[in-house]
Order: sequence, then structure tokens, then C-alpha cells
Amino acid sequence: MPIKTGAQLINEAKQRVRETSVTQVRDMQARGVQAVYLDVREQNEWNLGHLPQATFMPRGLLETTIEQRVPREATVVVYCAGGNRSALAAETLLEMGYTDVSHIPGGFRAWVDGGGDVAG
Repeated sequence: MPIKTGAQLINEAKQRVRETSVTQVRDMQARGVQAVYLDVREQNEWNLGHLPQATFMPRGLLETTIEQRVPREATVVVYCAGGNRSALAAETLLEMGYTDVSHIPGGFRAWVDGGGDVAG
């Protein structure tokens, strides 16, 4: 197996995972679309603010926690601070059999910069 850097793994994940823009997420929330907005940041990041209606699940607990809390058929939009952890997390969810998964490119920073509401 070839050795890869973290940056290579992130870039490959971003190539394979569907993106949902901040504008699309804001529209989904405004229309009441049933989706899980999955925040995979750390507790201290979550405490500083998060998307309204978000579900907190740190990246390090994803594989051992997601199945008990989110059904595989759910629409899942993953985000982190800048879009790297969320791409890796979304790819993991696809590998676990979740089918309607995307991530927010630019993460929470893009959300705030795009005028998204902040809860917390």
C-alpha cells in the first residue's frame, strides 16, 4: 500500500464526497428539509457556536457513535471548522453505508462568512 500524507488523504476525500454549499444548507433549513447537520468538530469549537439544528459528534467518535444516533437512510450534511475533517468524515460515512451524505466546503468559517445563523 502506498504511503500517503494527510493532505493527500484529505484531497482524495474531497474529490469523492459531494459538497453542499452554505447557500444550499441555508435553503434546506429554511424549507424545513429533514437532514442531520453533523458537526464533527471538538467540544471547545462546538461551545463557541454551531449551525442551528446541528448534531454534535466529534470526528474521533464518529465510527463508534453514528449508528446509534443517525439512520443510514438520513440526509447527512457534515461540517467542521474548515472543510477537511468533514470531507474525511463524510467519506467514512459513505464507506459505512450512508448514502445521502455531503459536506460543507469551507466548514463553519464559510457558514459564518456566508451570513448563516449561529446557535450556542
